[in-house]
Amino acid sequence: MASKKSNFQELDFIFGRMMETMNQSKKDIFIISEQSRQSYEELHVELEKIRTDISRAIAEGDVLEEKAQVSRRRLAEVSRDNSIYTETEVRKVYEQANDLQIQLSVNRSEEKQLRQKRDELEQRLQHLLRTIERAELFVNQVNFVINYMTSNQKSDRTELENTQLKQDYSLRIIEAQEEERKRVSREIHDGPAQMMANVLLRSDLIERTYREKGAAQAFQEITSLKEMVRDALTEVRRIIYDLRPMALDDLGLVPTLKKYLATIEDYNPGCRISFQSEGRERRLPAEREVPVFRMVQEAVSNAVRHGKASEIQVTAEWEKNKVTFIVKDNGTGFDPNAVKQQSYGLIGMRERVDLIDGKMFINSAPGAGTVLMFQIPTDK
Repeated sequence: MASKKSNFQELDFIFGRMMETMNQSKKDIFIISEQSRQSYEELHVELEKIRTDISRAIAEGDVLEEKAQVSRRRLAEVSRDNSIYTETEVRKVYEQANDLQIQLSVNRSEEKQLRQKRDELEQRLQHLLRTIERAELFVNQVNFVINYMTSNQKSDRTELENTQLKQDYSLRIIEAQEEERKRVSREIHDGPAQMMANVLLRSDLIERTYREKGAAQAFQEITSLKEMVRDALTEVRRIIYDLRPMALDDLGLVPTLKKYLATIEDYNPGCRISFQSEGRERRLPAEREVPVFRMVQEAVSNAVRHGKASEIQVTAEWEKNKVTFIVKDNGTGFDPNAVKQQSYGLIGMRERVDLIDGKMFINSAPGAGTVLMFQIPTDK
């Protein structure tokens, strides 16, 4: 007993040091995030000033170009008819043309330097934005691990008496952390990060369009840009919601699913999503409600984003010892044998089903929509 007590004391000491290290790491990452955010704001202000200076330089260049053209025509006229102009008049016209050409050359050089500086600032802003996103992602992951380990420390103490179970426990935490990190990273990279990069590019296009095609065409580009920003905001809100819906703990699986599906339908006006629950609804154990919610969430997300479905039906069939969730859509469909090894979504769903002793069935074909079915035991 003394040996076991000593082992637990050592384990508690290690656990405490681990929590201290992780909390300190979280603080360090947060500081980096805040410093990057401050630098981002400062650079953004500087970028707006540079853009204003570019617009000014372009306007001045246009005026100088027009004056230089008039001066060159005047010089050509004087040169042809030099017999009626004095040497002083010819020299004066020549000096005016030369001065305007010099001013125009200086203006073009200034505009070029400003554009180079603008491009450098935009690259630095993109780098800072990626740093901020990564820092926030790491903080969320560290919080996830800290909360998970703290809340489960007492209940897992008995299991940790076995050395092999200790190793399995640590590995599962690390694997869950890495999978969640990869999932969120992919979504941020493929969604908001790409959209914001496009926003930066389109902002330059608007400036050029205004100069070349006028205000009406530029206004159309601004309208398109607003749609891109709105889409990016929608995607960010979806990712935040996906991290952890609080209603799952308070209300349970079915009400949370109803709320989630209604939200997805609002964000995708062209898609109609219906939900039906048959049989006597009841709460599942907490360790099963989260995986079931994630599986339905992944199935609906795939139907909307990849399947381009216009109708999605989600059904929950409650029986005595199990519940079956069916997600059916009229999307493009796919060949399950062709994509099962490459699809992170399907792999993640299968892993979640296996962890809670459930079963998963897929019925799909190209052009024929998709049906996903999850059978989950309701007993602990």
